[in-house]
Amino acid sequence: MSSDATRSGMSTEELRDFYLRYVDLANKREFHRMADFAHDEVIMGGTPVKRDDMVAEFYKHVEAVPDFHWEIQELVVDGDRVAARLVDTGTPVKEWNGLAPTGASVSFAETAFYRVEDGRFKSMWYLMDADTVRRQLAGGPAD
Repeated sequence: MSSDATRSGMSTEELRDFYLRYVDLANKREFHRMADFAHDEVIMGGTPVKRDDMVAEFYKHVEAVPDFHWEIQELVVDGDRVAARLVDTGTPVKEWNGLAPTGASVSFAETAFYRVEDGRFKSMWYLMDADTVRRQLAGGPAD
């Protein structure tokens, strides 16, 4: 086992399963279980964030986009690191990421990177295709 795998406390298969369970948790809105997946403080996009604040952000997303769904397209595990390419979909009903709802549904790419330490997320980075979201919302209601 590499030093990275030792630091994560998980084998490659265990880390893959861990991430699949995390995305399932998000899609089922079981954010109250986040303590099983993230440390009390997580580095998000380079900034230390309390887990409770991270959970609050998840709730804000699904309040604005109640049918928000994360779908894993690709998943790579290397030592204590996880990289995922996802397609996210949903229909905003409230302002979301500074964008007003228009009745249109959105489908966009998200790229996410994680580092796992002692069996839970220690750092997380996300990048979403905001230009695609803006274009789709500007198009008005879906046909």
